[in-house]
Amino acid sequence: MASFLRSWSFSLLLLSWMLAIISKTTMAVYRPSQWQLAHATFYGDETAAETMGGACGYGNLFLNGYGTDTAALSSTLFNNGYACGACFQIKCYQSSWCFKNVQFTTVTATNLCPPNWSQDSNAGGWCNPPRAHFDMSKPAFMKIAQWKAGIVPIMYRRVPCIRAGGLRFSFQGNGYWLLVYVMNVGGAGDIQNMWVKGTSSGWIQMSHNWGASYQAFATLNGQALSFKVTSYTTKQTIIAWNVAPSNWNVGLTYKSNINFQ
Repeated sequence: MASFLRSWSFSLLLLSWMLAIISKTTMAVYRPSQWQLAHATFYGDETAAETMGGACGYGNLFLNGYGTDTAALSSTLFNNGYACGACFQIKCYQSSWCFKNVQFTTVTATNLCPPNWSQDSNAGGWCNPPRAHFDMSKPAFMKIAQWKAGIVPIMYRRVPCIRAGGLRFSFQGNGYWLLVYVMNVGGAGDIQNMWVKGTSSGWIQMSHNWGASYQAFATLNGQALSFKVTSYTTKQTIIAWNVAPSNWNVGLTYKSNINFQ
């Protein structure tokens, strides 16, 4: 009987240990932040053509899934590019220019709104530090306010990014330098660290280049590539195995089957 009880106790202990490991490795879901005050303007016209490219390096925002619901962030929010890919709910606040029947719209950070030190921060230099400011695409701005307003007070908060499919990795560089733009990031939407692994190499830590791009100075030709990615906000890490085949090439984008939640 005592032997049976010891065996049963050990089984319960083992089960508890396994459940603890599972709970630690289960991917948490990113939750919205608190509402904060800021201001919003817009740039470009109704086509949003001027928003293409941008400091985050997402290129053609239509082809890469971001569309016109985007914004350039003041440097205070842009955080040296670590905010690229983050999603924000924005609602017009206490202005006669606000659309009364619109609660909010959701945008993705795809660009930087640089400071304009030739103008006062409250009279044209809207993106000067330490201001939190959103320079939205015109189509996005027109969802919350009349465009003739030019600038409106807003409330904003970070929200989870809802993305279809897995992370996407767009390759640039050459045989000795791999530059990767990470797109379609779910969850918090942002990236802090990244590693690459070839079939014949160990994990190589990549350095942050700018925006949503990371680089590795290594010869990885002829190897299938996997990536390990850590979120800036949640610190969660996921691994996208065998994203690119051994005959990968620069100028192409490779899709994974994993994403943050």
